[in-house]
Amino acid sequence: MSTLAPAPTLTPTAAGRRQAITDWRPEDPDFWRKTGAPIARRNLYVSIFAEHVGFSVWSLWSVMVLFLGPQYGIDPAGKFLLTAVPAALGAVLRLPYTLAVARFGGRNWTIVSALLLLVPAVPMALVIEPGVSYPTLMVLACLTGVGGGNFASSMANINLFYPDRLKGRALGLNAGGGNLGVPAVQLVGLAVLATAGAAYPRLVPAVYLPLIVLAALAAARWLDNLPGARNEPGALREAAREPHTWVMSLLYVGTFGSFIGFGFAFGQVLQLQFHEEFPTPVDAAWLTFLGPLVGSLIRPLGGQLADRLGGARVTFWNFVAMAAGAGLVLYAARERSLPLYLAGFLSLFVFSGIGNGSTYKMIPAIFRARTAAEVDRGVDPAAAARRGRRLSGALIGIAGAVGASGGVLVNVAFRQSFLTSGNADAAYLAFIGWYALCFVVTWAVYLRPGPRRLAGV
Repeated sequence: MSTLAPAPTLTPTAAGRRQAITDWRPEDPDFWRKTGAPIARRNLYVSIFAEHVGFSVWSLWSVMVLFLGPQYGIDPAGKFLLTAVPAALGAVLRLPYTLAVARFGGRNWTIVSALLLLVPAVPMALVIEPGVSYPTLMVLACLTGVGGGNFASSMANINLFYPDRLKGRALGLNAGGGNLGVPAVQLVGLAVLATAGAAYPRLVPAVYLPLIVLAALAAARWLDNLPGARNEPGALREAAREPHTWVMSLLYVGTFGSFIGFGFAFGQVLQLQFHEEFPTPVDAAWLTFLGPLVGSLIRPLGGQLADRLGGARVTFWNFVAMAAGAGLVLYAARERSLPLYLAGFLSLFVFSGIGNGSTYKMIPAIFRARTAAEVDRGVDPAAAARRGRRLSGALIGIAGAVGASGGVLVNVAFRQSFLTSGNADAAYLAFIGWYALCFVVTWAVYLRPGPRRLAGV
């Protein structure tokens, strides 16, 4: 989505403490070894921290709903809406946040996007107590969606710093560090529940206020704007006409959408399905962080398996495993088996994490295969490669935004299932159906033998 035009030198800033980058050539081995690598690592570390805080704010309501006892007068359906609306706004913001990096600069936009996290966090720390109106809670929940956009801008920014041969590892670390914000905020919620009790939900967002400020200050002090980054004109429109964009978006709904949706909903579902075993929020909270934690930590494995075995093959079998995991959860819920239920849900987090990595790896592989096919037909190699890079970047932006909407679908499915039948069985059946659709589409488009198959995806 963005490209870099080299410029000649590095010049000191007015303050003299850090250099303003006017030359960036990460593909030049000499430049990378002497100058580029240390700068890129510094930007990566700060980006991981800022994105981690953003993910935590985005996930706040996965914890806050556990504090909303009978005195708040909110039924389970109302709580699922409170966890759905942050996912919705986060999905909507991902595309403009991606474009903002090239428009305003990575450093500048990271400062702004970090400070925007104060918009939901400050009023949440002030007004959440018994008696607060449900519309107020809905507005606050929706505003936490600004944290969901931070992932897209952070990935777009770090992508510009690294050479092609190192992008996978750097983006994997950046994504994994951000995703860890989901279990981190749940651990914060558990600590508050265990020490102060369920009467003090305002302490959870209050913990993040200094971290938000620290993220903005760290971005201002240690991040850099890169020269020549620009949004490719027409790339989004061209990518929107590309069928692979919508195929990959569908698959990403199944992987990342499942990860973020289950991360938001797991605590509620666990308490509703096994209320006798988990009568209080603190009883459920000590388990809820485990799923997002393993899903975040295992994400790089999906990319590594895709490198070794092929992204489409890993993604296909991963969706088969996710369908089996959802089937195990359905069986365990009907049999009232807590050990099987936890095993099934943890497997869903594990495989959604692996799928996050493998589907992300498929995107550049698709366009490498397309580029090779175009060159074989006589297209200029440089032009074909340039077009592939443009479409690959745009597709990542679109798929990231569409995929995040899966978090909305998961929570809406749970809400509707509990409303109509008093249990989550219908939601689990819907998830099994979606994963089946995903593995059929993966096979039909990328694995089925035939002359139109893209080799190497």
